[in-house]
Amino acid sequence: MIEIRRYGENDRRLWEAFVENSNNGTLFHTRAFLDYHPPDRFEDHSLVFTEEGRTTALFPAAARTVDGKRVLTSHAGASYGGFVYPESLSVRSAFDLVTALLDHARREGFHAIDMTLPPVIYHMRPSHYTDFALYKNGFGYRKREISSVIPLDFPESGILEQFKPEARTAYRKSVKSGVTVRESDDFAAFYPILRKNLKMRHNVDPTHTLEEILRLKSIFPERIRLVAAYAGGSMAAGVVNFICNRKVVLAFYISHDESFQEVRPVNRLFHEIIGWCIRNGYAFLDYGIFTVNEDPNWGLGKFKESFGARGIFRDTYRRDL
Repeated sequence: MIEIRRYGENDRRLWEAFVENSNNGTLFHTRAFLDYHPPDRFEDHSLVFTEEGRTTALFPAAARTVDGKRVLTSHAGASYGGFVYPESLSVRSAFDLVTALLDHARREGFHAIDMTLPPVIYHMRPSHYTDFALYKNGFGYRKREISSVIPLDFPESGILEQFKPEARTAYRKSVKSGVTVRESDDFAAFYPILRKNLKMRHNVDPTHTLEEILRLKSIFPERIRLVAAYAGGSMAAGVVNFICNRKVVLAFYISHDESFQEVRPVNRLFHEIIGWCIRNGYAFLDYGIFTVNEDPNWGLGKFKESFGARGIFRDTYRRDL
């Protein structure tokens, strides 16, 4: 019999250890990440699933009111949510978890459940048991975005072979132009580049304020890294990488200063970032989505493909109750 309890502060140590040792947990599932949000931003409704006194799964979540309906969302403040579970999860257990979640949501008066699952590349061992259990219990896709990823199954010496010809040419130009790359803590210099680039290209603001990025960096000093390219002593481009788990690095923010476009700093950047990922044993580099509400940004998709990336689904499931 599965029992469910609301997450409490006394569960913090258990929660963080479970995520770290799970099959599919990411940085976005940790309490350290979820709790960086101001306490009044979300009504936390995270859940701990137990069976015979043993923790079997977690469900980071928040309660939201959308169009007059109370929705259990996993999680409104994170890129990924859904169940966090061990490698040993069986298909029977996956069905039991979904059934228990539905029963709990109904008891608590929710009108719907919404969750975005981490793509299968984030799994230590691939499993679609929870996807299947959700589908068989009436969940449907609210949206299916496409994320660009590179499997890092080649040696560091083979990075340029993954690049398309124009990207290889641009990389060599950046080297000849004297572009250098190094890790940096100068988020204050990168942020105006990011904000200007996003506003010009997509007419949006960054997901995080500068203060929020600095806060996250202080919480995850080893898992959030700004890698910057420099030309003539100035920051020309940068990528903020989130080390999501033992397998995947996510390029969360990618941006460059248009005035340095001719020296192709981003190509130099990604050559170095891919090399760092390979040297440190990561299996995938995730460039993030190039679709917004399933609408492709063709130019952004082509840009990510130029470094050898291909698309996988990032699925959001929903069920009305």
